Amino acid sequence: MKIKTAFIYSDEYLQYFFNDDHPFNQRRLVMTMDLLRMMGLLDDSDIVAPRIAKDEELALVHDQQYIDVVRKCGHAEREVAIASSFGLGTEDCPIFPNMHEATALTVGGTLHAADLVMSGEYRHAVNLAGGLHHGFRGRASGFCIYNDCSVAIAYLRKEYDARVLYIDTDAHHGDGVQWAFYDDPNVLTLSFHETGKYLFPGTGNITERGDGQGYGFSVNVPLDAFTEDDSWLEAYYSILPTVARGFKPDVILTQNGCDSHTFDPLTHLSASMRIYQEIPKLARELADELCDGRLIATGGGGYDIWRVVPRAWSLLWAELSGQRIVDNLPLPNAWIQKYQEESPVQLASTILDPEGLFPPIPRREEITSKNKKTIEKVLLYCPKG
Repeated sequence: MKIKTAFIYSDEYLQYFFNDDHPFNQRRLVMTMDLLRMMGLLDDSDIVAPRIAKDEELALVHDQQYIDVVRKCGHAEREVAIASSFGLGTEDCPIFPNMHEATALTVGGTLHAADLVMSGEYRHAVNLAGGLHHGFRGRASGFCIYNDCSVAIAYLRKEYDARVLYIDTDAHHGDGVQWAFYDDPNVLTLSFHETGKYLFPGTGNITERGDGQGYGFSVNVPLDAFTEDDSWLEAYYSILPTVARGFKPDVILTQNGCDSHTFDPLTHLSASMRIYQEIPKLARELADELCDGRLIATGGGGYDIWRVVPRAWSLLWAELSGQRIVDNLPLPNAWIQKYQEESPVQLASTILDPEGLFPPIPRREEITSKNKKTIEKVLLYCPKG
């Protein structure tokens, strides 16, 4: 049965655009929407427009000076001298026109999602343009100008006095969110990511457990490079239920980066589409069990926009809207024909990856063993019910 779930979207989201050569490409949002529509999974009645976040809302997490600099950079006719001091104008975070407005709209989309869920108007809400988890209080980082996840969590604390469980399944550690709430016992950040030994931002070790009253409320699961489905899901299913039941949240906010897939060009994990079928399933079940279904989902990383992102986020939407995809359905020919001509790679023909598509990793046994030890160590220290 279809679940009342809001799909937060506006074409204005596409204004969050660095340049043609940048790996962060929001065209993936349009491709995902087209795929959902052609599969009969998304109706116009599901779509809710975002609002723009106010400065005082952004300031729940970001310094006002930083907000002012972001606004100035997006409207300046020449280079702003101090931009680099705030992480702006770099290779990762180039300056683009109307940068403040574009990013504040993304943040506002996640805030609107939060209000829709907390008011009970919608059971779940999805803002795929969000998930900008690397942004810091006064610095842009990792393609992220403002951090919509952090702002939304701070907003949920302020407006609803909610205990928030944040679940991050991006291949990159959710550093910006972790550090924003590192000493807050009412926010538990849980990040499943590739070890920082080889990958930006280089953080997310299991020893990063929080500080002061927040000690124990930061949980990190760094997975070895080239981790495949079974080992990834073993970590997810072993740790998430224990953490969630121990914490007893009022609401769950998830960051659904899909760059752990073996096709992703920026990471070193070796998962298939299967994990993106399972990630939202467990998160939704725990939301139903622990917090009356209140679940807010954002997007995140994902840099193979042709073969991975539209399929992964379609699985996310299908699960949260009560239209779970169980079989390996063929993708609509119309969608494949629409995008194949411009795609530099052969598009997938089914929603899941066929069995045997990827050869096994030679170090599978060693990687799985290392991940098992990580799971054991995490479970020693994480909150338990």
